[in-house]
Amino acid sequence: MSVFFNYDNMTWDAVADLPRDTPLVLPLGSGYDLNLLASQLSDPARIGLLPPFPFGWRGSGLDVPESILFQYVANLLDSLRDDGFSHVFCLAPTGLDPQFFFLGHLSSAYLRLPHSTTSTTIQLPPDSERGKVILIPIGHTEQHGFHLPLSVDTIIIDSIAKGTSVQVPTRSYNMPVMPYGVSTHRSSFAATMNAGGRAFEDFWVAVIDVLVARGFDRFYLMSGHGGNSSFLVNIVKYAGERHRRIFCATAWLHTSGKIGAAALEKYRTSPIGGMGHACELETSFLLHLRPDLCHMERVVDETDFVATPDYYMDWIEGGSLIANPPWDDDTKTGAYGAGSHATAEKGRLWLEAAIEEKAAHVEEIHLQHEMREKRRNEGYGLWSKFK
Repeated sequence: MSVFFNYDNMTWDAVADLPRDTPLVLPLGSGYDLNLLASQLSDPARIGLLPPFPFGWRGSGLDVPESILFQYVANLLDSLRDDGFSHVFCLAPTGLDPQFFFLGHLSSAYLRLPHSTTSTTIQLPPDSERGKVILIPIGHTEQHGFHLPLSVDTIIIDSIAKGTSVQVPTRSYNMPVMPYGVSTHRSSFAATMNAGGRAFEDFWVAVIDVLVARGFDRFYLMSGHGGNSSFLVNIVKYAGERHRRIFCATAWLHTSGKIGAAALEKYRTSPIGGMGHACELETSFLLHLRPDLCHMERVVDETDFVATPDYYMDWIEGGSLIANPPWDDDTKTGAYGAGSHATAEKGRLWLEAAIEEKAAHVEEIHLQHEMREKRRNEGYGLWSKFK
């Protein structure tokens, strides 16, 4: 009988040690019969399950053009192949034509099984949520040093988004979290996925297009991963250009605005450089949210970032230079920062601050949209041509 394991619960060095013929499966959605999956793969000893891709295909509740979905998923599978894995698969619901997803040499990477959650009646979000800010949390699956799992960014931003929707339920609607983003440093350490910047932008612009066509007009793209940030700015710009009567916003990272920055300064014990990646902040969040996935006996503090006055690393990055040097210039283990300073209590306090900050952003998005609509409807400036 095959044993299944969750890829994203592992540390990067554990993934690096996996036999390269271990089957790895990326499911579109969840609710598949794992016994049937094992049978399709001829019952290997172990099967790795990647985090489910939450939507995008026909029947998922929010479908985008197949070619756009294909490129996003294909890039993720290529990340695994680049790490040397030879048995890499996408699992999709029965009824989807594989030609839409994997053409040519990739067709063998496509598996189909009945999918219990697929229904043509599902809508993400329901039309009843129009007028709310649609929260779109996007995490990532990537290395986080020796002591944290690959799922750090997804766990954190999912918790912040859920907490925000609980705090302002009549003002926001929370979408399922996306566990895959962009890592331009993918090759530095094993196990890190990469959707590719252009595919990432195309997918999320398509999501906004679909939602705008259904009558939604306020969006907040919330990222738990720094590598997503510059691409999310582009998406916001594209969305604003295409849809003039919406308000689509993002932020560089969570816990980094006025509320978050004050909380970081109040409770941190590491110096500048102690918060960046698998650091005091992210480790504290995980100790609070998922202590079972933390291996604190394996923490390695790494703060030896190559710093100059206008380019240095911390959670709220400093300096006027923007660059993207190889990660292995600055870290031997995959961590940037001082994870040993982390505590679960800090994680609780910083999560509260992050939620408070995001809830304030929701109100600001509403205010921006309402003020702008009022001007438009009054015929302000060039809008008078469209009255």
